Amino acid sequence: MKGAIGKHARGIDRRAVVSGAAATALVLATGRARAAADFRYKFATNLPLTHPLNIRLQQAFDRIKKDSNGALELELFPNSQLGGDTDVLSQLRSGGVEFFSLSTVILSTLVPIASISGIGFAMPDYDTVWRAMDGELGTRIRHDIIKADLIAMDRIWDNGFRHITTSSKPIRNPDDLRDVKMRVPVSPLWTSMFRAFGAGPVSINASEIYSALNTKIADGEENPLTPIWSLKLYEVQRYLALTGHMWDGYWVLANHAAWQALPEDLRNMVAWHFNQSALDQRADLAGLNTSLRTKLETQGMQFNDVDKDQFRARLQQAGFYREWRERYGAESWSLLEKYAGSLS
Repeated sequence: MKGAIGKHARGIDRRAVVSGAAATALVLATGRARAAADFRYKFATNLPLTHPLNIRLQQAFDRIKKDSNGALELELFPNSQLGGDTDVLSQLRSGGVEFFSLSTVILSTLVPIASISGIGFAMPDYDTVWRAMDGELGTRIRHDIIKADLIAMDRIWDNGFRHITTSSKPIRNPDDLRDVKMRVPVSPLWTSMFRAFGAGPVSINASEIYSALNTKIADGEENPLTPIWSLKLYEVQRYLALTGHMWDGYWVLANHAAWQALPEDLRNMVAWHFNQSALDQRADLAGLNTSLRTKLETQGMQFNDVDKDQFRARLQQAGFYREWRERYGAESWSLLEKYAGSLS
């Protein structure tokens, strides 16, 4: 099995995504599949209902229901309603949840290669990210996701470049991170990177970030601008350093058995719509990021730029890149460097 999943889902570009002829073919194909069964699946996310990912997912759900004549109905459970990330990942694997949009960060606890796209200060810009994730690096990651008995759609959704926020002092250079208690996702990569900077990483699930910062379990955290805004972290953080230290995305994942239970025509149609919405959501976030800085500044957050070369040099000195090259393996690391350039 290759990626997700069907001839209509594999290798599409934006022109193919919006092709009326392709959409019509999918509707007709799904009409043949409808007689096989009627499916009602749960789709969990850890993001607020108003996040662009959930908005675009709901649009995809509506199109899928319409184009399948009701053969498949998808119900959205946003904002960690079904539990924290690690718990819902377990539910996805057991079949308690049929679909889950999961950050590369948390997925890496099950599929280690998933976090390679988030290597610190590796991806310089979005052009590099999409060439890698829509290219050979993304294919390599999906290969291991399949081995974990999950299905990943071909197009990863955007979460954004991550930046550092703190409550007590701005972060301007690597030394400023020394001894700062940093909330990080439950991921060895994130813990390793902040330890290399001399910080004290504290692993906490996304649903508990605000509480951890409010009660001073952590002094700082790191996230893209969108969750910093949507989770109202500006209420408990004062400074934001535009480090862009890691890029993070959301894989749309399906329980393998639930996916295979769908007729092939319906699988092709579902994958096609999810991949279309992924491209739409990427464009949404690109536009949103340009306005969020102003919104966060009006809430009192103070922004500062950093010299990213200083941070990368510190990671090289600490042996961070060498360590993770050994963990991922030379073959996977060479795929990363094919897009990001030499790191170690």
